[in-house]
Amino acid sequence: MTRSKLISVIIPCHNEDGNLELLHTALISATKSVSDTYEFIYVDDGSTDDTVKRIRALKRLHPNIRLIEFTRNFGKEVAITAGFRAARGAAAITIDADLQHPPALIPELVAAWRSGAEVVVGVRRSSTKHAPVLKRAGSALFYRLINAISDVEIRAHATDYRLIDRLVIDEFNRFTERGRITRGLIDWLGFRRAYVNFTPAKRHAGTAAYSYYNLVNLAMTSFISMSLFPLKVAGYFGFIITMISGPLGLFILVEKYILNDPLGLNFSGPAILAVILLFLVGLILIALGLMSLYIASIHVEVTNRPLYVARPEAKPGEDPGE
Repeated sequence: MTRSKLISVIIPCHNEDGNLELLHTALISATKSVSDTYEFIYVDDGSTDDTVKRIRALKRLHPNIRLIEFTRNFGKEVAITAGFRAARGAAAITIDADLQHPPALIPELVAAWRSGAEVVVGVRRSSTKHAPVLKRAGSALFYRLINAISDVEIRAHATDYRLIDRLVIDEFNRFTERGRITRGLIDWLGFRRAYVNFTPAKRHAGTAAYSYYNLVNLAMTSFISMSLFPLKVAGYFGFIITMISGPLGLFILVEKYILNDPLGLNFSGPAILAVILLFLVGLILIALGLMSLYIASIHVEVTNRPLYVARPEAKPGEDPGE
């Protein structure tokens, strides 16, 4: 199948003034080795430095640059979404502006796409080797938990450095939810995928925009958007507590008041009261769990994701597997 030659490169930016000239030079060098033509979509996410001025200066020199300027900082996920909605290419590549995602990898992403992959994901190699212990432990815990509770497998150390086909872009643009994790939604869509490993470079200039607070917030958004399990946790705890406290309370009732304590356990009043309270807490948590099922149903309906995603029917003479 012959693909259109235009490929969109989406670069979300937040205070990346010191990186843009070197980044764009590297992008031009990488894309020259591929026969396709490119458009570069810079999405300024409310920068407070000279990022916008730098992009406009580059735009005067390179007519294939486009600029989307946010009125304030809306977040990287929204910036990538804006880039996908503006992209006109047969495929789109998302890449960070800090040069940690190597632009030289673009020909490899395109080659995997041309070989039939509809989603080509950049995966960090030894991504946390030099990271702080807390960050490494948090990353490992996050991937264990998200893959334990989510219906969609999230590849460990997969990044937003990826190429997606026009078909995937169009399906992604159908999502209407506001709290979104781009890589999670793309994984939810499915499609044929390939993985390209890379070693991240050091940030060239500036400081990382993601603090520990941002990372924790991103993790919580991932849990909420990719799984309904957190919403049902209270109900599960209530069921466990009730299954333990109920039989225990029944045992105390029979042993102490019906059989007159033949085992000599001599349950005290406070102990009996504690078991009763534990049983009531279990019932309350079960009630919360039942309410959460209705909230989960509302969440699913409001999110309004498509019921299914299917490839369009192949035209006569086309191979649907291409």
